[in-house]
Amino acid sequence: MSDDTKVSVEESARRLLEEYDSESRYRVLAGRVSALAVKAFAILVALYHLYGAVFGTPVTLKHRSLHVALILALGFIFYPFRKKGDRKKVAWYDLVLGALAMATTVYVFVDYLGIIGRAGTPNVADLIVGVTLIVLVMESARRVTGLALPILGILFILYALFGRNLPGFFGHRGYSWADLTSFLFVSTDGVYGTAVGVSASYIYLFILFGAFMEKSGMGQFINDIALALAGHAKGGPAKVAVVASGLLGSINGSAVANVVTTGTFTIPLMKKTGYDREFAGAVESSASVGGQLMPPIMGAAAFIMAEVLGIQYRIIAVSAILPALLYYVGIIVQVHLRARKKGLEGISRENLPKAMVVLKERGHLLIPIFFLLFMLFASGRTVIYSAFMTILVTIGVSMLRKSTRMSLKDVADALFEGTRSIVPVAIACATVGIVIGVASITGFGLSMASAIVTLGGKSLFLTLVLTMVACMILGMGLPSIPAYLITATMAAPALVRLGIDPLVSHLFVFYFAMFANITPPVALASFAAAGISGGSPMKTGYASLKLSLAGFIVPYMFIYNDALLLHGTTLLEGSLVMLTSISGVIMLGAAVEGFFAVKMGAIQRLLALAAALFLMTPNHQQDAIGAALGLIVLAIQLYLHRKSAAVQNAAAAP
Repeated sequence: MSDDTKVSVEESARRLLEEYDSESRYRVLAGRVSALAVKAFAILVALYHLYGAVFGTPVTLKHRSLHVALILALGFIFYPFRKKGDRKKVAWYDLVLGALAMATTVYVFVDYLGIIGRAGTPNVADLIVGVTLIVLVMESARRVTGLALPILGILFILYALFGRNLPGFFGHRGYSWADLTSFLFVSTDGVYGTAVGVSASYIYLFILFGAFMEKSGMGQFINDIALALAGHAKGGPAKVAVVASGLLGSINGSAVANVVTTGTFTIPLMKKTGYDREFAGAVESSASVGGQLMPPIMGAAAFIMAEVLGIQYRIIAVSAILPALLYYVGIIVQVHLRARKKGLEGISRENLPKAMVVLKERGHLLIPIFFLLFMLFASGRTVIYSAFMTILVTIGVSMLRKSTRMSLKDVADALFEGTRSIVPVAIACATVGIVIGVASITGFGLSMASAIVTLGGKSLFLTLVLTMVACMILGMGLPSIPAYLITATMAAPALVRLGIDPLVSHLFVFYFAMFANITPPVALASFAAAGISGGSPMKTGYASLKLSLAGFIVPYMFIYNDALLLHGTTLLEGSLVMLTSISGVIMLGAAVEGFFAVKMGAIQRLLALAAALFLMTPNHQQDAIGAALGLIVLAIQLYLHRKSAAVQNAAAAP
């Protein structure tokens, strides 16, 4: 690829990303002095958080207020007032807004004891600063994430103020503007709540880790090793897309950004191989969304879940392994069967990188991943400290080869890029803090849970379906972290009330909040993939649903049998669950594609679907029925395949 072509592809990807991902519409300052000043400021913000990871931070309210103020200031610098605003220089009023944001944390630091002492009885200054903070958070969220999140925040504020007039479940005693402002500003249950706390610690450090990995060449390594291992197989480019997008998606945590980053490379290859445009886009979007379900990082959502539930991170990571693998097995099976059905070959080996060459050149970049796993699961150190040390190890490991060596400029660039990447996430977390705060003070979360449980009646399955629908609606158009936080507040309590384990409940809502990115009518990841493939956005969305079908079933599986999450299971039980589940996913892929060894008729597809559902249910008798049905389907397919082969051989004989 020539340099001009590469630049053109990168520019197209950039425009596409900005179209579907508002977080990517940031300023790139033209003035050298202003650009250096902003970069220096962003690097100082990163260094403050790195310092805090090792040596500690100020008390909670001070630290979170400083984090929010710094991020808001950067948000007004990076994101213009209008979508088509000037992106080469910062408007004077954005500097004023940034200064106001910094003033809020100065106020907290200067009058900290007074603020704490006046909690619940704010004075005029508290109210002015509190209202200023809320308005700044809403405006920054509008610029960074679009209208959905700030509108949700405004609706919840109105609900807190006027909810006393609502009948039934959702009515509450009502709150004055002073009461609400004081709660959202002073307490650690409002703007400075758990979401911001996690953003200021875990999320920031892991986003920095991802930035350092990218600077060291990890993205290129993942693409090359995926090509080397899977590129030659039937339908190879699609399998490459699944592997590369899954691995990168786990690190960067943004489905849309991952679609555009890897899709510009994988989607044209899939189309060239023979996959249709909608299917090619669906493979990329489905795999990218799944990256956020894949341990060890899970797009940082696992760390928020650990904080919300008050459990160790490693418990969540272990619980999420098997469901995530089943999701990807489901995609790989459909990709493989589609390739066999259409006779699609892979890329010739001479046009692919050699696995050993790739490992020799960049394989050392895997060391930080293994080091991180050791730190998280075996060292006994905190997650924050583990992330900090892994960043240092990443820098050190990059020095082992010239092709990956990071200069001081690369380190500075990684700190800057990591800080710029945290801005949308942290602003979304601050906005979600308003939603969660109102839900907490008014009891809306419990009311929502009561409504779902009442509608579901005595049927657990119906309650699960209603919860799923609620999660996908609440997650529409939102980044993954706020989508999870909102669904965890609104929907997960309904499942907990039915006696389902909190971790299982949160994983259930997390899955469906993520799937909002590929589910029409608002399927941002699918639409971004369609923009690259040239296919129909809605058709790409529906193709993504078919590819992700196993992922829609898996959460129901672990609700009914948490052995799938490896909870209290023996090695034998875990192995049996894995075997039957994978067999069920394979049968499901065959039913969806209508192909296994040869084309399936309607009856065979129904048998395969029945086999899949029985194998994926948590009951040994049903597993046995599913296995029997699956064997019948396999026997029919093998018979028809041999018959077809015999006919072809006879026709080819002289």
